[in-house]
Amino acid sequence: MTCRTINSTHRHSIDRRTLLKYSAATGAVLATGLKAPAIAQARAIKLGYVSPQTGPLAAFAEADNFIIAGFKEAAKAGLKIGNATVPVEVIVKDSQSNPNRAAEVAKDLIVQDKIDLMLVASTPETTNPVSTQCEIEEVPCISTVAPWQPWFIGRQANPGGGPPAWKGFNYTYHFFWGLEDVIAVFTNMWGQVATNKSVGGLFPNDGDGNAWGDKAVGFPPVLDKGGYKLTDPGRYQNLTDNFSAQIGAFKGANCEIITGVVLPPDFTTFWKQSLQQGFKPKVASIGKAILFPVAVEALGKDGHNLSSEVWWSPSHPFKSSLTGASAKDLAGAYEAATKKQWTQPIGFAHALFEVAVDVLKRTPDRDGKAIAATIAATNLDTVVGKVQWGGANLPPFAAKNVAKTPLVGGQWRLKDGKYDIVITNNKTVPAIPVGGQMEAIA
Repeated sequence: MTCRTINSTHRHSIDRRTLLKYSAATGAVLATGLKAPAIAQARAIKLGYVSPQTGPLAAFAEADNFIIAGFKEAAKAGLKIGNATVPVEVIVKDSQSNPNRAAEVAKDLIVQDKIDLMLVASTPETTNPVSTQCEIEEVPCISTVAPWQPWFIGRQANPGGGPPAWKGFNYTYHFFWGLEDVIAVFTNMWGQVATNKSVGGLFPNDGDGNAWGDKAVGFPPVLDKGGYKLTDPGRYQNLTDNFSAQIGAFKGANCEIITGVVLPPDFTTFWKQSLQQGFKPKVASIGKAILFPVAVEALGKDGHNLSSEVWWSPSHPFKSSLTGASAKDLAGAYEAATKKQWTQPIGFAHALFEVAVDVLKRTPDRDGKAIAATIAATNLDTVVGKVQWGGANLPPFAAKNVAKTPLVGGQWRLKDGKYDIVITNNKTVPAIPVGGQMEAIA
């Protein structure tokens, strides 16, 4: 296999010995379709991969280099499809955290590189424009790491028209959790702390923020039903440097809970300004911004007991279909190879390649329509849980194109100078063990 990485910034190099050790330890080259005595003379299968490797969303792609290097090592003997062994090429592009750039590089991969299958990860700002380009060009695409509502509804010709106006897609398929899951996780965590149930919402003017704050499909109706009072000061622009208006509104409403879906640098600004202005809620459950250790570390001691959704962790009881490695094994291999703390996107970046290999092994025909049909028929246990399209726990309009993955909640705890996230509520997925109970922000 060859791997071309197009990236304008230096990435952390991975020691080859560590990678080889990881591959051997976890059985990276197994007789699951990746192992073969020799590569037949056949045109390489081309996988396109797009993620935000630079810009304000770069933390989502921090593990990409590790995952792609590991996949390259595992697939170097080629992919067994039927009786043939076919080389695999991965062409990596950086969306630069910019939707327009994401669309441009997707078009390049489709038109110039002539990829067979697109893989894309991390927030609607990357997944949506890439998926849309693939749908237009009739190229199969698998996406992840964006709640399914902003991915599905945000790509509709008439997003505000409701289900009767929404149509499914023929070439684009997505696996992740939904707003209903993160709302359940957050409110389950809040129920462990005594509060006045007054909630402040931080919702930016982007795909995630507009979905989370939507009065029909977002947080407002569910919080209202649960007896919470939501204060929503309105949409703000990403990368703002002054949150005084929002802080003033939250103080005025005596909000003891803060929630929202915020860029990492924006939450750092908001939280520091909140504490400076004397606003300190009992609970702060924030999506996107504090998923990563580096984002919490930027807050110093003020990150203690902040809470977030947990889509993947070393304690998740799942294994890779490619390598047999457990979630704990994969996180440990990442830490050994990079000398950095594990991060949630590791699992989903790996799972994208798990699903891709499974799909390609089941599709002797490289025709886009055939590959798309095979994606739709997927039923695979991965390192992030089962990936199966077809409707489990989904409304009928989204069932064809969306596969749900598990979600629990956790809280960042500072111990011995290091932050780690402790799963504090697993009511949504009891199979994922908890490590502690919710604590109020002191």
